[in-house]
Formats: sequence, structure tokens, C-alpha cells
Amino acid sequence: MHNELMESGTTLPGMTSRNNSDTLTKETTLTKRSQRDIGTPSSAWRSRADAWEFLGYAFKQLAKGRPGTPSRSGLQDQAVQALRLLQAMELYWAAPGLASVARLLGCVDSGDYDAGLEMIRGMSHLMPSASPGPASPAPAYPGRVGPEPGQPGAGRSISGLPDEGSREPQPASERPRFEVLFVDDITEQEAETLKAEMLAQRRPSDAFAYELIVVPSYEDALVALVLNPAIQACILRPGFTIGSSQPLGRDLKKYLGGLVSPELAGMPPLGRFLSLAEQISELRPELDVYLVAGVAMESLAGSLTKRFRRIFRRQDNLDLHLSLLSGVAERYRTPFFAALQEYSRRPASVFHALPISRGGSVGNSPWIRDMVDFYGMNLLLAETSATSGGLDSLLDPHGSLKEAQDLAARAFGSQKTFFVTNGTSTANKIVHQSILAPGNVVLVDRNCHKSHHYAFVLAGAQVSYLDAYPLDKFAFYGAVPLATIKARLLAYRRAGRLDEVKMITLTNCTFDGIVYDVERVMEECLAIKPDLVFLWDEAWFAFARSHPVFRRRTAMAAARKLEASFTDPGYVARHAEQAASLHDAVTGAPADDELWLETRLIPDPAKARLRVYATQSTHKTLTSLRQGSMIHVFDQDFSEHNQESFREAYMTHTSTSPNYQILASLDIGRRQVELEGFGLVQKQADLATIVAQAVARHPLLKKYFRVLTSRDLIAAPYRETGSAMPLRDGLAALADAWQHDEFVVDPSRLTLDISRTGVDGDTFRHRYLADKHGIQVNKTSRNTVLFMTNIGTSRSAVAYLIEVLVKLAESFEEEWPARKTPDAGLAAGLTGATPPLPDFSSFARRFRRDPLSPDGDLRAAYFESYKDGATTYLSAGDLKARIAQGEEVVSAGFVTPYPPGFPILVPGQVITGKALEFMAALDTREVHGFDSGRGYRVFTR
Repeated sequence: MHNELMESGTTLPGMTSRNNSDTLTKETTLTKRSQRDIGTPSSAWRSRADAWEFLGYAFKQLAKGRPGTPSRSGLQDQAVQALRLLQAMELYWAAPGLASVARLLGCVDSGDYDAGLEMIRGMSHLMPSASPGPASPAPAYPGRVGPEPGQPGAGRSISGLPDEGSREPQPASERPRFEVLFVDDITEQEAETLKAEMLAQRRPSDAFAYELIVVPSYEDALVALVLNPAIQACILRPGFTIGSSQPLGRDLKKYLGGLVSPELAGMPPLGRFLSLAEQISELRPELDVYLVAGVAMESLAGSLTKRFRRIFRRQDNLDLHLSLLSGVAERYRTPFFAALQEYSRRPASVFHALPISRGGSVGNSPWIRDMVDFYGMNLLLAETSATSGGLDSLLDPHGSLKEAQDLAARAFGSQKTFFVTNGTSTANKIVHQSILAPGNVVLVDRNCHKSHHYAFVLAGAQVSYLDAYPLDKFAFYGAVPLATIKARLLAYRRAGRLDEVKMITLTNCTFDGIVYDVERVMEECLAIKPDLVFLWDEAWFAFARSHPVFRRRTAMAAARKLEASFTDPGYVARHAEQAASLHDAVTGAPADDELWLETRLIPDPAKARLRVYATQSTHKTLTSLRQGSMIHVFDQDFSEHNQESFREAYMTHTSTSPNYQILASLDIGRRQVELEGFGLVQKQADLATIVAQAVARHPLLKKYFRVLTSRDLIAAPYRETGSAMPLRDGLAALADAWQHDEFVVDPSRLTLDISRTGVDGDTFRHRYLADKHGIQVNKTSRNTVLFMTNIGTSRSAVAYLIEVLVKLAESFEEEWPARKTPDAGLAAGLTGATPPLPDFSSFARRFRRDPLSPDGDLRAAYFESYKDGATTYLSAGDLKARIAQGEEVVSAGFVTPYPPGFPILVPGQVITGKALEFMAALDTREVHGFDSGRGYRVFTR
């Protein structure tokens, strides 16, 4: 890192030079120093952390060096460069802040490096972390976050235990710390006075510590929100201006251009702060927003309650201070985790199940004592089957669990949220069984997770499989084009069977990171079938809620957006105009399907019902123990049409002995989403970009590896924008692609093309990554390996991955020293020879309602295999011979390579030669439903 900064003329990551000079000249006054642009916001956290870290190194070396030496002069120039970068950025952070940057620049001007070094050391606790997710300091009272004595709810800690008055409050520096954005155009002296007034409200009993950031303008407020994840609350006063005077880079300016309306200049103050409040809610919906008004605040209160948590007079500093703490405390609360902690601290005797509870069967055992040594006593103390004493029943929650689920619904934007302790496989089955009945038609991506297919067997639905576009060269599928979905719905309408279609199920995002435009898919489907129910399998997409760009493509955000659109008079008028063009003026009959397919459809707001479900594997992309999942519901007809059936389905699939540790971890994971999710997800995506850029730039890495881009993974018809890697091109490019393209790629997923190594994906995963270097990945294809960053990924882990890839590339060079380029023949063996991906063929005639029906009775086929003599096993060779002779051979079971976990064959499906060719070329070790000794299980007739 130091070497990167110390190269002559190098700009810090994510930043660009305003004066284009290769060297920096030392000026005697701060005003003459040319500042640096703030570049890509997604990497600003890294640039800022590196700059502060480098300054610590630089001042230490400068304090030890001799004046006038060339090395000292160069290091001094680079310290100035780092300070200029921070001069542009520190306005948007409370600490260390602009004043600290100014003082350090003064130290450079005067040559007093010892004073500068001492100053940096004194600010070490305020320095930004160079790794994602720094741990917050402990609370002033362990377990206590909440109201103070005399306030409502005082006397109990967040864990539910009485406050221990004998404990001495800890220093503010050891409490969780956050920052508050204050937006008003005031002088520097007024800002310092304001900070001092708020600082004076602090008390030793405060659970948190915070600092104020004061920015003067609408644009500066938005910049602060996208740069600084430590902000937990915003305070608006009507005096702020619109434009920023900071040196914003091209990317930030373009991104702001999409947020800041030209009409702001003509708005009165009320309109401006309402607009800003709405933008804050769009960018960071978890934040509390307060308004500090002047005169006539009473007249504003009734009309602004939805946009502001509270409205204050300028003199109400104490109430404002308490509200800031209370707002964060509300998000910090984890009711079930706290109840479980409290339970574990109580003395108890168990005369029921679970000998392991309280460590009873373990603690005194000479044979299994190592379980306590490994897991610790807290796990055993919290292991219980009790549902009272502050705990709750997952099957009938009324207390701490219900409250925890309600908080999760708020965090993820749903109407209701349900915790699931045995994974999204079970969550999917619950939703399907609650919606589908025998005979209902469900449209589903054939490549969805196997849990959906088993759910259809249980529900008895007629399954209509949709084919995703294939990526034959890389041996995996993309996603289902909207045109394919619309064509299938229109075909059912043409056949007079649209009323039978109940539901559509799609995976968003796919295992390989392909993300749908959820809002558009639902909008156009509802224009054809107004009561269609949607299940979005977001097993790999729970993190997306925390990022303003990713969020718009989540099921819950899209449902809320459509709900708002349906009440817009302009939207209603656009639908009426379109409906007239899509129906015969005399008969009212729909126009030809071709016109419907070519038109971006608008549903009838008076008829469309938003019935949207999302299942998320919290444990996959957020903090939770394994199998911790959630079901999010946005269903306008839930109470009337699905509440009882959902309850029964939940009872059917949920254990009466749920794991309390998993439930507590879901509660904790929700807290993290609301308090630090934005920063963690921003870093997650940025770290993936670092890997992609390293592979593209390193001469040896790019010889053997290539990270697939949007142009590889998404065909041109589905990409309106042209960027190959939008996040690499900046936040504005990312937002543009996610706003307009039919499909986008999750930037935290990197599909690495390894075909030029001559090694297949499965071997690369096990022998080269796991066995040799301890790197764990899950998904491979014949010639690709999928890497994912997550909120727990560190910069050290990314550096190690790059280092390992370089070592592997070096080993390939040593294995084939005579080659100047990777072996074309080996590469061809991993690409050109791979057979095309097989589409879903069809259900056998006896499992379809009529010869033209695309849907089949999966349940009937599944249970037919239970009959004596109904099935047999055939080898691949025998199957291929029968198919070649024109015989129809029907699969009697699921055949599912894992990963990724979607079936190549399902019960009742006609087996084709293409499916057999693809299975023969697979290098996946684990294939569920296929017996390598006996072959494929098929029906005897």
C-alpha cells in the first residue's frame, strides 16, 4: 500500500487530479493548494483509509529524516498529495475532520513533523479502518441501550435486565459511536457553536456517543450520505443552499445529476427540505430524519409526520439529543437475542427435554467435556425448549419473537416478515404451499433451486417451466427474458386458461449473479394477469436492501414502488391511454399478442393486486448462523386470502423445536443491517472490483484468467447501457445500468474464466484452491469458477486471493515453460467441446392436460414412481440407444447437479439426447438422483 502511494505522480485509488501535474509543488499557504477531486464514491472508504494510514507512515519517516534529502522531499510531496485528497473528503466526516487536515498541512508548511506525528497518534482512535466492518466499541453499560432514568421504559436494559446503578459509566470513546449530518448554510463559527451546544447535552449515562457533521447544501448532504456510512441521523434546517462548492469528481457529479432536480432552485424552503427528506429516505431509508424549524412549527407538524421522525424548535437541544440517541437505540434493540441472554443468566432446573440444557449432560462428563471447551457455556446455557420467561414460540409468536420479526419487516421494507430456521429451502415450500392448490398453474424458471420443484410436488400444482437464456460457452444459464414470460402468459390467455395461472416464481439474483428488473417484470405481468402472485427467491440477494442502487431490484422495494405508482393520477391516465391501443374499440377484445409483446405494458391500477413474496437466505449474505432465513411478505390480500393457509403451511414445515441460536442470530443480523449494512455492502462490492481489476491488469493473471463481464453474461438485447463492468466505471454508471437494463450482474460476484489454464472447474476448485491454498468456493462450471465477496470479506482476504491466483499462474508457466501463450488445444477442450445447455423438453403426454399444454402434473409423476414395477434403471448408453430409435423415455425422478442445485431432469419429463450429452460432460462430483452404478431411473412405460 505504501509503495503504491510513494510512486512518483501516482494518484490515490478512486481519485483524480484536478491540475493534471505529475508532481506536486509545496505551497506556503493552504489557500494556494489545489484540491483533489472526490472520485468514485464506492471506493472512497478505501482511498480515505489509505490516505490516513499513509500519513501516519509519512510523518513518522519525515520526523526521522534529514532535511534536504531527495527521499524526504519526495515523501513530503506525497504527504501533501494525501492531505489534499483528504481536504476534499473530510467535510463529509466528523472526525478526524477538516480542521485536523488543516493543522497537518500547517505542520508540513512549518516542517514541524514531530508535532504532526504526535497529532496523528493522538487521533488514532478516530482513524478510518482499512478493512470492512470495524468493530464498534462496547456500550457504556454492557447490554444497555435505551432510555435514561426518568424516560419511558427506564429501569430496564436492552437485554431486559434491570440497570445496575453501581456500575461506573465508561468514557464516551468506548461507547458505540455514530455521526449526525446537520444540513444548513451557516458560518464556521456558528457550526462550532452548534457542535458545542449539542456536546453540552451529553451525560455519562448516554448509551452512545455521536459527532456532528455540518454541510451547507442539498448536494453536500447527498454526497455525505453516499460516502459516509457512519451517519445514522440527519437534521435539516431550512437555510441550506442547493449546489456544492466542493471539488466533486465526474462520477459524483453525474450521479447527483440524477438526484437533484433543476426545479429545486424555484422551490420555497419548505419544498426544498421536503425534497431532501425524500431523497434521504430513498438513499438510506434506515436513517432518522429530523427537522429543526423556526416560526410556525405547529402548523408544519401535522403534514410532515411521514417524512420526519420529529420536528423541533431551535432551542430544543436536549430533546433533540435524546431523540438522536433514542432513534439509534430503537434500531440497536434485539428483543429475542436480549430475552435469550436474560434467560441464560437465570438459575433454572430442567425437568423436561434437552439434557444438554444448562450444560447438564456435558459439564460433568469426562468424555464429552471438549464440547464445552469448544463451544463455551453460553451456548449451552441458552439451549432450551422454553417459550416463556421472556422467550417466545416461533409457531405462535406474541412476545420477543414477534417483536423481532416486526423489526425485520421494518428493516427489509416488508409488510410482514417470518423467521425460518431450516433454510430457504423450507421458506420456499412454505410460500408455495400457502398459495398453490392442486390444479393451479405455476410459472417457474426451470433452473430455480430444487426446493421449488419439491414444493410443487407437495402442493400438487401444474408446473409450467420457463427456459432461461443459455450461456453455452460457459456451461450455465442466465435468467428468463421478460418476453418469454409475457409470451407464456399470453399463450394461456389465448387458450382460455389464464384463470388457472396462480403464481410465478423466479430466482433473483441467480447463483451466477444475474439480476432481474423486478419492478418491470411485475408491472408487465400484472397488465396481463392482474392477480398474479410473485415469489422472488432472493436466497443470494438479502444484502441488496442495504444499498440504494441494488435495493430498487429487490422484491419488497419494487412492490412499494408499484403501490405508490398505482395511486398516481398520471399513471392511471397512462394506463387508460395504453389500454385503448391494446383493445378493440368496439368489442373490447385484446389486440394481437405481437402488439402486447412489443409494448411495455402498464397494468390497470384499479384491478392489479400486489401479492409479492421474497425468500432470503440471511445466512448466505448477511450475519446469521447457517440455515437462518426470512420470508418477506408484501401482499395486499394477505389477510383476506392467505393468512390462514400461510399459517398452516408454516406449521407444516416448521419444527416444533426451532434452534434458538439461529433465531437470535437473525435478530442480530437485522440490527447490523440497520446500523452498518450500507457501509458493509458498499465495501463488499468495491472489494470484488479490486479483484476484477487485478486480473485484468496483471500481465500473468490476464494470460490465464479472465473475469466475465456483463457483455459475456448478458446478451446485447437485454442491455440498454453499454458498460462491461458498471461499478468499475463509477456509481453513476452502476445506477444507470440498474435503472435501465433488463438484466444486470451483481458486482460482488466474479465469474472467472479458467479455460486457458487447461484445468476444469471442479478440479480447480478442489485441488488448486481448497487443497493447496485453503480458499473455499462453491460454484463451478466446466470452465469457470465463481468467487463472491460478502460483508465479511476483508482487504487481506482479497489480497490473499490475488496472491494465490498469481502463484497458480506461475505454476502453469512452469508446467509449460515452452509456451508463450496458454495451450489453445487445452482451452478448446474446456469450451468448444462442451455440449449446449438443454432446455426443458416437455412432460410426457399422460402428465399433461392436453397435447398442447406446456404444464405438467409433477405430483402425479412423482408418486407414480412409488408403484411396484413402475420404474427401472437404464445406463446412459442404453438410454441413448432407445432415444435414437425414437422411443419416448420418461424420467422417474429428479436429477440435480449440486451446486448449483437445479434439476436437469424432473419426474415426468421426456429425456432427450441433449440432456444426456450435457450430463456426460458435467464435472460436478455431486449429482442428486443419479446412480453412477445403475444409471438413470425411468418409467417402464
